[in-house]
Amino acid sequence: MTVSRALRDPSLVSPAARARIDAAVHALGYIPNRAASTLASARSKLIGVLVPSLSNAVFVETLAGVQDCVGPAGYQLLIGNTGYSPARQAQLLSAYLAHAPDGFLVAGIDDSNAIREHLKASGVPLVHMFDLVPRGEWAVGFSQRKAGHAIGAHLAARGARRPGFIAAQLDPRTMQRRAGYRRALREAGLGPGPEILTEAPSSVDLGCTLLRALLAQAPDCDAVFCCNDDLALGALFECQRLKIDVPRDLAIVGFNDLPFAAVATPSITTVATPRYAVGFEAARMLLRIVEGDAPRQNRIDLGFELVVRESG
Repeated sequence: MTVSRALRDPSLVSPAARARIDAAVHALGYIPNRAASTLASARSKLIGVLVPSLSNAVFVETLAGVQDCVGPAGYQLLIGNTGYSPARQAQLLSAYLAHAPDGFLVAGIDDSNAIREHLKASGVPLVHMFDLVPRGEWAVGFSQRKAGHAIGAHLAARGARRPGFIAAQLDPRTMQRRAGYRRALREAGLGPGPEILTEAPSSVDLGCTLLRALLAQAPDCDAVFCCNDDLALGALFECQRLKIDVPRDLAIVGFNDLPFAAVATPSITTVATPRYAVGFEAARMLLRIVEGDAPRQNRIDLGFELVVRESG
């Protein structure tokens, strides 16, 4: 019983006993049988986490927040990369359900009712990350629409008359930002402005390409909202290559406030998003649900911050 307690929760055992048990485990090469533990406790101590990308710094920081929350509680993560594909997302959810996870953390369900019904039938709780979904579901994030609106209002307030928009991947979060941005322009009496959209993966190089396409379509464009900081940095590089003064001739705004945004020359105006906090708080919410202590508030809005710098 002492060994079982030590392996399940080391804090329940005295340091001396824990040291002897650790030595025996090491000598024997013992590995706890997770399947047997699941049968005995009705808990797998596994959490499925699905994100659109494992190379995007946004989701790397979010995963760090999740791990820092669930690790001390003895949970392990099943991490899946959906590649921004709803079909891939559905495949991963089905595959991970076979491992009887205690819950899921997902960045974007992409409005799939089929996936929602499948999860509901399984009885496995899910917490959305980044998206503030309908109030009947668990979610931790911020309003993408409000963030986009803040950028549009900012560009209009600083005097932009022909602002443009460039975006890649076109996932639901990007399109929500676009909707908020366009609403702010309408409120300011401006048209929707020129736009260049592509489903291609985002990159700094793509930012260069999209800015060239935007200026070819609208040479009088005087500001550009880039759907993320990678594109914004590429747009800035392209302006430097074309001898376009930023922000005098063209203001540039990004999204996410990745570390390079503050040290670029000129520094990039952007929206700071609570990436680590989203992961940590979503994981904490899920653990409470799993433990039968679900919070009364099923949506947590962590907000965002418009960070105005030199580029606009």
